[in-house]
Amino acid sequence: MADILFTHSYFLHFDAKEFKAMMPYPPLGTLYAASAVRQHGYSVELFDSMLAHHEDEILQAIQIHRPKLVVIYDDDFNYLSKMCLSRMRIAAFRIASIAKKAGAIVIAHGSDSADHLEDYLTHDIDFILFGEAEQSLKEIVGHLLKNNRPLDSIPGVAYIQNGIARRTAKRDVVQDLDLLPFPAWDLVDTDKYKKIWLRRHGYYSLNMVTTRGCPFRCNWCAKPIYGRTYNSRSPANVVQEMKFLKTTVKPDHLWFCDDIFGLKPGWIDEFCCEVRRQDAAIPFKCLMRVDLLLRDGLVSRLRDAGCTTVWVGAESGSQKVLDAMDKGITVQQIHEAAQQLKMAGIRVGFFIQFGYPGEMQEDIDLTLTMLRHCKPDEIGISVAYPLPGTRFYDDVRQRMGDKHNWSDSQDLDLMFPGTFTPDFYRALHKVTHKQFRIWQGIDLLKRLIRRPLQARHTDLRQMAAMAYHVATLPLYSCRLRTLAKGTSTKKAEVRSKAAA
Repeated sequence: MADILFTHSYFLHFDAKEFKAMMPYPPLGTLYAASAVRQHGYSVELFDSMLAHHEDEILQAIQIHRPKLVVIYDDDFNYLSKMCLSRMRIAAFRIASIAKKAGAIVIAHGSDSADHLEDYLTHDIDFILFGEAEQSLKEIVGHLLKNNRPLDSIPGVAYIQNGIARRTAKRDVVQDLDLLPFPAWDLVDTDKYKKIWLRRHGYYSLNMVTTRGCPFRCNWCAKPIYGRTYNSRSPANVVQEMKFLKTTVKPDHLWFCDDIFGLKPGWIDEFCCEVRRQDAAIPFKCLMRVDLLLRDGLVSRLRDAGCTTVWVGAESGSQKVLDAMDKGITVQQIHEAAQQLKMAGIRVGFFIQFGYPGEMQEDIDLTLTMLRHCKPDEIGISVAYPLPGTRFYDDVRQRMGDKHNWSDSQDLDLMFPGTFTPDFYRALHKVTHKQFRIWQGIDLLKRLIRRPLQARHTDLRQMAAMAYHVATLPLYSCRLRTLAKGTSTKKAEVRSKAAA
């Protein structure tokens, strides 16, 4: 029998795009919460939804462990959880219903529950934790299992009292992250994750985090958990966990899933020294801003620390759009950062966002030109997605319909009247990916012509994929042009009627 059964609401099986990619990571935020509570003497277990096929599978875990509390603690560090997908909200409600019928008290935490407190509290969930929640969780568990403090004295909790949703005071975030215990890695079936990664990708990647929060002010970026605070673990503490993972779980690769890696001045220098001192090097990828990458010598120090890939929020090749987003970077910085990373032998990933208010066809063309010139190794394309708590959401809220969340990560619904229709942006997503793969294929073909004996099996697969994209691009491009023309015609008709 366990005091607490932890779980989360993200099911890879319910997200077709991510299920096809099959690059699963354990629920890091959930593991941090479980470790923090266990440190105070409570027994904990985990039902990991990531690799489950259906919500009902949790029933077996409940029957085995007979928990007093079921905590649906979403991973604050996984962008898929932070997307607040409606299919995963349904999963959370289903899990809560199963847990309540089994007699457990249900607690939830995550970006979506923070945005929709009352909705969650009316779906079999007794308490919602908002903000940074490890300390709040420890205190509410003490209230429920030991009755050691009044509920209304615990910051960061929402609940129903006399039929009305009530929130306690906001909790301050933890500033010294070294005080937190390492995630409860022993609760995860890491062998299962390892087999999936090796079978699908030929290497095993695991996730870590070195910071919490982001101080920058991109006006579309939701920050329901940490706000604009930014706190960092010490390099020594991070490398100590890397050393632990290297000697126990033995990953081939790490994903540092911080919003911004190594922002604190001097942090990467010290991190690089600690990695060497503790013999803890593991190849890793991370996320950074292009303006920060241009600091003197930073890219080379990242390489020396083991960095193999850096993803950046390029977003757009139009300075007008970047300024409208309050991104705080320039197109020139994007080009320079990509060039420096490539010269250092570090792979480059670009996050691109289409559909931001005011973006026109010429802005889209500038973004495509940027991709062709910068030649990133990977791209991730999204569509402007307004989430509560952002200035962007406030600006478009009155023009949104009933739908306020995507169902899954490939939904790509614009959800507000934009320059083009949602179907246009879905088609643009496909066309951009195909063009990008063709450009990559052409560069590869040129290299193979120069050095044919260096051809690898993966190169041949990439050439075959390029042939497919070349064959199918005209059809998708035709559809894209039709959708663009249809939007222009419809808007012209609206303007004509208004003038009449």
